Amino acid sequence: MRIMGLDVGEKTIGIAISDPLGWTAQGLETIRRKENISEDIDRLKKIIKEYCVDRIVVGLPKNMNGTLGPSAERSQDFARLITKETGIPTEMWDERLSTMEAERALLEGNVTRAKRKKVIDKMAAVIILQGYLDFSAKNKT
Repeated sequence: MRIMGLDVGEKTIGIAISDPLGWTAQGLETIRRKENISEDIDRLKKIIKEYCVDRIVVGLPKNMNGTLGPSAERSQDFARLITKETGIPTEMWDERLSTMEAERALLEGNVTRAKRKKVIDKMAAVIILQGYLDFSAKNKT
């Protein structure tokens, strides 16, 4: 079974997936959000089925002081909706600075601005999921 990582934004959803052993995260795709949220959920359901996902990690965009703002509340609402629609448990993961980290990695790789724009959310999802996987591996009993 695999774990899916999501970077949920207002316009896009970055998606990453773990390897079957849960060691590494790979970027999968970026979904352009639709006006009808059920289309977004339907795409996620297809990916969940294709990759046999049994857990979903959703990035929680906390403010730098640790408080939750409107973006964090939207992410939590989305996570609850995913669980309701799929029956798969979701966990929230602090994603502070994940987009900045993704941007830095892409800049260091000399990725053009146009290409960065296309993959930044997917890269942020990889960073979110990899952080979760690393934490889980360190804290297994």
